[in-house]
Amino acid sequence: MTTVHVESAAQAQRPGFLAGAWKLGWVAAASWLVAAAITWVLPDKIVWGDQTGLFALLLAIGAAVFVVLAVVPAWHPKTVVHYGPWFVAIGVWLAVWELLTAKLGWLPKPFFSPPQGLLYVYVNDWSRLLICIGYTGRLWILGFFSGVAAGFAAGVALGWSARFSYWGTPLLKLIGPVPASAWIPCTFFIFPSTFYASIFLVALASGIPVAILTAAGVSQVNRAYYDVALTFGASSRWRIRKIAIPAALPNVFVGLFMGLYYSFAVLVIAEMLGAKYGLGWYLQFNTSYSAYANVYAALLIMALICAGLVKLQSVVRERLLIWQKGIL
Repeated sequence: MTTVHVESAAQAQRPGFLAGAWKLGWVAAASWLVAAAITWVLPDKIVWGDQTGLFALLLAIGAAVFVVLAVVPAWHPKTVVHYGPWFVAIGVWLAVWELLTAKLGWLPKPFFSPPQGLLYVYVNDWSRLLICIGYTGRLWILGFFSGVAAGFAAGVALGWSARFSYWGTPLLKLIGPVPASAWIPCTFFIFPSTFYASIFLVALASGIPVAILTAAGVSQVNRAYYDVALTFGASSRWRIRKIAIPAALPNVFVGLFMGLYYSFAVLVIAEMLGAKYGLGWYLQFNTSYSAYANVYAALLIMALICAGLVKLQSVVRERLLIWQKGIL
């Protein structure tokens, strides 16, 4: 009787366990396992480095991780489930990429690199890449935040003061449409070194959209709020800090998102102005030697850094603009 009771209890628990399984996780695991099999089993028509075995191992480990996530319900939260189709697509893409480059040779060397070609760059050139990331990070931080600070201050002034707007808005409309890279000849004459010129270009690219959207946000604030504050004797500085700036924050964050993308677009050009290190320099240096695997590896790093910064901005925006929840 005891044995029958235990077996029936185990059978009763199985449907619940299977019901909590993440089915798309199994599909993701299968796609990554197929990519690993293609990488390891099929011979290379075009040999690129010595990281083929390591890449296949990493794919197999990824497939095992998805199996565990699929089996254990507590380990696949909503965020992981949400990106399930992307995990499947990445596995399929890696398999197709491997086939078209290393295995079939339809995308020839050196213009197209297989996945293990990028892995070879990360394994063998990681020290130089880290140095370049550090130099690029320094340039971007100085340029982006100085541009955002100047653009935010100018935007508040443009949106608040009619006199400042009279003189500043035409200038902003004149400078805004011009690409930051078009100012390179002027920067060589104005700034004492190429490093300061690069900072200016990044600051200009990030500051213009912040200034435009901040000015629009401040100017669109309902004037009734200012009138109510005036009846209580609020000063102009208080109204700017407590009414104008908080009300304009949604526009400011849109400008920040635009400025972030523009700053990364200019960053590569800015680092080509005589820089000794940096991801932009790394791209230019390896392009001149047709080392396109290194170029793709650096581009992937820049894309991941930019995506991470966008995500960070989104988190900050949600925290600061929590009052918008349920309104917009």
